Amino acid sequence: MRLAIFDIDGTLVPGASSEARFARYLWQHGALGPRQLLAYVWFCIRYLPRFGREVLKKNKAYLGGRSEAEIITLARAFVAEALMPDLHRATLKRLESHRAAGDVIVLLSGTPQFIADALAEQLDAAHCIGAACTTQNGYFTVMPPRRHPFGPTKIDAAETLAARAGLPLARAIAFGDSISDAYLFRVVGEAVAVDPDWKLSVEAKGAGWEVIMGRTSSEA
Repeated sequence: MRLAIFDIDGTLVPGASSEARFARYLWQHGALGPRQLLAYVWFCIRYLPRFGREVLKKNKAYLGGRSEAEIITLARAFVAEALMPDLHRATLKRLESHRAAGDVIVLLSGTPQFIADALAEQLDAAHCIGAACTTQNGYFTVMPPRRHPFGPTKIDAAETLAARAGLPLARAIAFGDSISDAYLFRVVGEAVAVDPDWKLSVEAKGAGWEVIMGRTSSEA
């Protein structure tokens, strides 16, 4: 038994990110309007000096003023209706093979925790860690997330998941699609690049990591 760590965006969810899809879902269901869009734009202006090119990843201001309970309910419906039918088939197949082998399935992503939780429920994953958006008295605020697993910070989150599962991270297998996942790849026992970006493709070739492209897989 070992830990199988799956990234969400670009790995389990192909194409547009799960958060971008959820924002469209909110708009279509009347839960996102001009006020939230203005808050999103203001966040970019205010925090660009602090976050630089990562400012969009940190921007959860579109949730400002919305109730946690409402967003969690909408996220569950969104994942079931819009996300599950569009998961990456090859990655999903690998996830199921790890489940059949008795491995512990966990999700680790920079997508908001409420989306990660809803997807973990659908996939019957043992644990998940996503971005922890700031809240106050049961409502989301426009402040940056309290936790945002991305790049090297994914290692800390993965260590937390390994501790929860009672399994060593050094024997884990991790799936990801971006060069930012290379930090985690270097500390686990096995790494799999899923439809990797160019930089991760180069890194995978040099490190000998497995690569999954579309519905087929090969050794990098």
